[in-house]
Amino acid sequence: MPASIELAQGDITALEVDAIVNAANDRLKLGAGVAGAIRRRGGPSIQEECDRIGRCPVGGAVVTGGGDLPARWVIHAVGPIWGGGGEGEEALLASAVRSALDRAEEIGARSVALPAISTGVYGFPLGRAAEISIDEARRFAASANRVEKILFCLYDAPALAFFREALAAG
Repeated sequence: MPASIELAQGDITALEVDAIVNAANDRLKLGAGVAGAIRRRGGPSIQEECDRIGRCPVGGAVVTGGGDLPARWVIHAVGPIWGGGGEGEEALLASAVRSALDRAEEIGARSVALPAISTGVYGFPLGRAAEISIDEARRFAASANRVEKILFCLYDAPALAFFREALAAG
């Protein structure tokens, strides 16, 4: 049975899902944005686990525990910094989304929530990021074994609108 793809607006750190995805940097330092919210709500154990892991390549994803979050796990997916589109950013974003979903499958998560990876300080155009993210989720959902629900949790109404449009276009 394929996994469902759903959309919501709100705080990803408050969701009752098995795993949430952090829009991470390659050094796995929990700074601002989604990562900062995870650090504040999840407590120091998440950063401590990230420090033990060390690094993650752009396009990849690693897993830590969820600390004090409602989610059991945090999947740290490293998206690309937007440089205009000529440096493979689209393929790297697709890889980051797919890597995050693959990690969710590997750890046995039934539900996973993702933000709009790379669209904050990394500057990836939101409309294109929504299309890429939804496309990767659709590909993954068709053959998912353990993951039953993929939830894109968007911070604000404009982001939600882009993801709604991308989901409807499918």
